[in-house]
Amino acid sequence: MIYYKSGSLIIRSMEQSDIEKFVEGFVAQNWHKPKELFEGYYIRQESKEQIVIVAEVDNQVAGYVTLLPSASTGPFAADNIPEIVDLNVLIKFQKKGIGKKMMDVGERIAKEYSDKVSLAVGLHYGYGSAQKMYVKRGYTPDGSGVWYKGEQLEQYAQCENDDDLTLYFLKQI
Repeated sequence: MIYYKSGSLIIRSMEQSDIEKFVEGFVAQNWHKPKELFEGYYIRQESKEQIVIVAEVDNQVAGYVTLLPSASTGPFAADNIPEIVDLNVLIKFQKKGIGKKMMDVGERIAKEYSDKVSLAVGLHYGYGSAQKMYVKRGYTPDGSGVWYKGEQLEQYAQCENDDDLTLYFLKQI
């Protein structure tokens, strides 16, 4: 399904052929994204458990984001609030508005399920651009504090500043 098209940018559903393209694209920029991740996304998309939104520029995959119709973990797991998960734009396509356009599509689809949408963002500097983008888009921290490895951290608990250290955000859509 095509969600958006303008010039050379197409925002669409994931196709099975995207799996290898993403693996190769991330290897080329020295990021580890295993083939199994994308295979899982494709399988869950086909079974309607997850929506996978892919950006394509000039017939090259440029990025992706996924949407869970209802959050399965975190502070909104029992509230039937959609969750945006794993936004990534390949480095050579960054700073061109592709992440913003994928978020527009993700939020539009989320609105079909709820008047709110959630997401979690990592706290280390590698997520700095995403953190700023989410705030500019109207996402606010939900107030549940920091989460680590899918669990809410107690005050003064030990953790590591890795990809599993996150803060949840919520947006009215």
